[in-house]
Amino acid sequence: MKKLLTVMLASFMLLTACSSNTNTGNNGNTGSNTTGKQEITVWAWDKAFNIAAMEKAKEAYAKTNPDVSVKIIENAQADIIQKLNAGFNSGTSKSLPTIVLIEDYRAQSFLQAYPDSFFALDEFINTADFADYKIGSTSFDGKQYGVPFDSGVTGLYVRTDYLEEAGYTVADLQDITWDQYIEIGKAVKAKTGKDMLTQDPNDLGLIRMMIQSAGSWYMEEDGTTPALANNAALAQAFETYKNIMDAGFVKVISDWSQFVGAFNSGEVATIPTGNWITASVKAEADQSGKWAIVPFPTLPNIAESVHASNLGGSSWYVLNVDGKEAAAEFLKATFASNVDLYQSLVTDIGVIGTFKAAATGDAYTKEDEFFGGQKAISDLAAWTEKIPNVNYGMHTYAIEDLLVVEMQNYLNGTDLKKALGNAQTQAESQIK
Repeated sequence: MKKLLTVMLASFMLLTACSSNTNTGNNGNTGSNTTGKQEITVWAWDKAFNIAAMEKAKEAYAKTNPDVSVKIIENAQADIIQKLNAGFNSGTSKSLPTIVLIEDYRAQSFLQAYPDSFFALDEFINTADFADYKIGSTSFDGKQYGVPFDSGVTGLYVRTDYLEEAGYTVADLQDITWDQYIEIGKAVKAKTGKDMLTQDPNDLGLIRMMIQSAGSWYMEEDGTTPALANNAALAQAFETYKNIMDAGFVKVISDWSQFVGAFNSGEVATIPTGNWITASVKAEADQSGKWAIVPFPTLPNIAESVHASNLGGSSWYVLNVDGKEAAAEFLKATFASNVDLYQSLVTDIGVIGTFKAAATGDAYTKEDEFFGGQKAISDLAAWTEKIPNVNYGMHTYAIEDLLVVEMQNYLNGTDLKKALGNAQTQAESQIK
């Protein structure tokens, strides 16, 4: 009987040891899958952009690391946000991925609320290798959590033929202020009948770009205290926005399709926005040679404003789950160091990275016939390094919901100081 019990106990211990190595790959964590490979699970959105970039990173890594399997799962950005919050709040990591893409404007809301849910990457990447402005949103409490990915660097896309008809050249739009832009816009409208730009009243992207060009944001440097009422850059951006809307050359739109349709159909002369719009501009092949990209205008009367800003962008994060080290090694070998990968990303997908060394590659420095032979990618990469670093904080979208209302009040006659004061009061009471 004693011998039988000994055998049974040994069998039980063997089974227990085996069960501790059960694959957790189906739940998102790295484990040994059916092929014996380690598996990293990635969540991202946008099949043609972010996921396409991760696919290329996966292919590049597989050449030297065949024992690692990278499983990429497409989710809408809103679904990722919901799933991350649910997973973090539940206290279990079983449903979470190993790597996740998070928009830069939302990153601090996760890092500050759930710092223990993320794996610090200080030992895997060198922050000095990336554009400085990306480090503010991807780090927290002295630790680096994100691998900076794409640049949302802005440019002013201009129709050179419309400018010439109005008596201007591309040189005339180099390093201008928004006041100068307005004067040029009035002339373009008078001579060509074309509007200068589109604007969606419910989208304050232009305000966002303007204030970051001045090194300012909606929050204080702590990322949690609203900074609206006494924000000089924001006040100037509001005033400039009103001057633009009052100039008589704005085509008002309400959605993305109208935005793209306006410049594809030749209805507007300029597009002030992030570089991710390049593919949509190029979609109208018969406009090749009629476009150029010039530096982003500066805010008048704000000495800190520079000819570079940002709109959009996201970064890769490793969650504090089983397999985090393997995931960090994967990101280190790809998005954090592989110059050749970035050449492929910009050539095949249109991704301009924030990894500085990539800007010296051939794909970045070649001339672009669509933009009249301009080295457009090289210019955008150079502007990326000049983008001011600001703390986006936790409440970008919540504050913009308030500012959209106050902007309309201001456009309809409310005093600017009162409008921003109202937004400040609401932000202080609603955002905790």
